Amino acid sequence: MAYWLMKSEPDVFSFDDLIAKTGRGEVEEWHGVRNYAARNNMKAMEVGEEAFFYHSNIGKEIVGIMKIVAKAHPDSTGELNAKGEVVWECVDVQSVKPFARPVTLAEIKATEALGNLELVKLSRLSVSKVSEEEWKLLCQMGGL
Repeated sequence: MAYWLMKSEPDVFSFDDLIAKTGRGEVEEWHGVRNYAARNNMKAMEVGEEAFFYHSNIGKEIVGIMKIVAKAHPDSTGELNAKGEVVWECVDVQSVKPFARPVTLAEIKATEALGNLELVKLSRLSVSKVSEEEWKLLCQMGGL
């Protein structure tokens, strides 16, 4: 089982928005990602894997956990290439649980054991991998 971190700007779509959708029995298409590495990470995701929900720009903090509920599929907001093929793909997600307390980027950077976290090393990547050890530590830091 792999673990992930996925970023969203909370003034556009927040973890509370995802919780509201999940409460209505809906899923969220994680659309709009326009980076090949991030897209490839989503293509590698399996149903049932979990991801941290990270509020970027505002807050800069991990606020909860969501799960992948559908494998990569064409992004409904994506354009077609010259061959008429969909270039961009996305996964569907649902909320699992909020952190008891958010874990800020500053805390993450100050934690030596998280020095290789892709969020730190590849800070512009909107969908990144998280190791099992990093996952456990970040869950502990978030009060889970």
